[in-house]
Amino acid sequence: MRNPLLDVIENKYKRQNELDFEIGDTVVVTIRIIEGGKERLQDYEGTVIARKGRGLDEMFTVRRIVGDQGVERTFPIHSPKVVSIATKRRGKVRRCKLYFLRDRVGKARKLKERRISAVQRRAAEEARAEKRRREAEAAEVAAAAAETEPAEDAEVAATP
Repeated sequence: MRNPLLDVIENKYKRQNELDFEIGDTVVVTIRIIEGGKERLQDYEGTVIARKGRGLDEMFTVRRIVGDQGVERTFPIHSPKVVSIATKRRGKVRRCKLYFLRDRVGKARKLKERRISAVQRRAAEEARAEKRRREAEAAEVAAAAAETEPAEDAEVAATP
């Protein structure tokens, strides 16, 4: 059972917009970089090979090739330094960690593209909307329960 105060604090710092990327997708991560007094945005494009953690601690690892060398970078999903994550290509994978791509060279390093029809895409979007609606209802019920519990405790404490 989680403390409701932790949920309040986590919701304050969580990313508000829903991120739509999965393992195997080729993404462009836009990062806010501050150098001295100047601020600029930098893009980092690569394949998502891992996603781990839960809540505010959720992270994902992106791998790209620079001059025939593999470079991996891990980003926190809810960091304010991560401005946006755009999906360029969906990868067809059967694992949740793609560490085997580290050993691949040349064309073997490419993943097949996952293509879905418009009907499937619409159904998936409706399912995501339904899930968000159910989560919002659950949060409202939890908030209402948290508000009524202290009043019941006060009544018990008042009776001798």
